Amino acid sequence: MCADLTTIPNLGPATAEGFRRAGIHTAEELRAMGADAAYRRWLASGEPAHFIGYYALVMGLQGRPWNDCKGSEKDALRRAFNALKASVRPNHTGIEAILDEIGIRPRA
Repeated sequence: MCADLTTIPNLGPATAEGFRRAGIHTAEELRAMGADAAYRRWLASGEPAHFIGYYALVMGLQGRPWNDCKGSEKDALRRAFNALKASVRPNHTGIEAILDEIGIRPRA
């Protein structure tokens, strides 16, 4: 049986829908990928980058509430988040791709 993404703590319907748009459809898939690979796919699909969403995912996969992230752990997750953002170029199509190609759209 495949569990819905919202069975992972801290993931609500809107976040689950974003992961589905990124090609991740079940809680099992997301757990098997891990937070970094899943968030990398989230970013590559063009979903917006949000630090709180990233660390809420990390905490949720550990079975912890999102607001449990503090201090040096939060600092380390901020560095990981920034590295993920820097390593992923969104897979834009249409007008977004054209604007990226000619350098008009500001980079995230």
